[in-house]
Amino acid sequence: MSDPQLQVSGGAGGTNARYADIGVLAQHSDDLAGDLAAISAQGHGMLVDPDLLASAVLNPDGFAKIEAGLLRALDGPDGLTALSLDFGHRAIALRTVVASYQAVDEAQARTIDSLRWSLGFGLGIGLHGALANPLMTLPLVSTLGAAGALFGDDVDWQQLITDHPGLIDTLVGMGPGLISSLPGTPMVGDVPGAANLIGEFYDDGTFEVTKPDLRGPGDNTDTSHDSMRFPPEGFGDLINGLDYRNRESNTGQPDQIDVRVITNPDGSKAYVVDIPGTKAMNMPWDAGSPFLNDMGTNVRVLGGDTTSRQDAIATALDMAGAKATDPVMLVGHSQGGMVAAQAAHDTATGGFPYNVTHVVTAGSPIGNTEIPPGVQVLSLVL
Repeated sequence: MSDPQLQVSGGAGGTNARYADIGVLAQHSDDLAGDLAAISAQGHGMLVDPDLLASAVLNPDGFAKIEAGLLRALDGPDGLTALSLDFGHRAIALRTVVASYQAVDEAQARTIDSLRWSLGFGLGIGLHGALANPLMTLPLVSTLGAAGALFGDDVDWQQLITDHPGLIDTLVGMGPGLISSLPGTPMVGDVPGAANLIGEFYDDGTFEVTKPDLRGPGDNTDTSHDSMRFPPEGFGDLINGLDYRNRESNTGQPDQIDVRVITNPDGSKAYVVDIPGTKAMNMPWDAGSPFLNDMGTNVRVLGGDTTSRQDAIATALDMAGAKATDPVMLVGHSQGGMVAAQAAHDTATGGFPYNVTHVVTAGSPIGNTEIPPGVQVLSLVL
């Protein structure tokens, strides 16, 4: 599997990082303003130093030149006092810029959420009206027919979700409005609220973690992994490992979460966890799925819940010998990335008792998951 062409956003070159950088620059400007003000105060003290004043009797011209030079250096247009004020003003301006940018971004996000909610609400009202009036079902039937012709009879929904995470974000964002439009349902204002409501119809499931396979990818005892290097030496190796585990996780089969143990030269250990995507696309009215990688987990993660799949990852790490302080990288595809991001979020609340240092996701809608600042995240979307 060759490395794909990458376009990276976020991190050191992203908007959130710039906010932080501007904040640091504002603090440095404040500190420099304070230092310059302190030096200026010391300089003004020198103007009235008794020894300097006494020298005026012996050398009036020299005294006058020193006083003039000090005043110019301290209070001139380019003096320390002016520089101190400039840096103080700069700190205020930088903080104002950050606050303004954040306010605009938050307003845009609220606008997008409101539009999606309105689309969902309008769709629900339209569906309700179509069901109440048989004549209004004709446009609905035509629309469904066109969608069927577009997607065909055999739709790979998992591939669709992976290839078009933005579409999924829009559909998920319409969910609260759609639910709110239904007769007898409460008004739901956001995606977590809608997900929590729908999640009540899904069984979170139980799990049983098997004994870890201590053979690593690339070992001569495990030829099925020969295409992968272990430990992983770069991004391509990480994705190859995830791809292998994702292919092993066939629809209708038990989950295939994989914990890879990396032993460093000093004997310390690090862990890479591969978490495949959704394999059971069951609806709320279907019989309970026996697998954790089903739609129920998707819905529950969207609601911010700690799922059984996340608990299974914690149990697998424990069986692999991971300690609470050992670095852990979570690598997930689709639902696996969502679970990885939620697990990283839960490290701050104690809901995931391991030291998640890195998260890598592929085709996963994780934009609304708050991840602790210390966790490095690479989120890949097409």
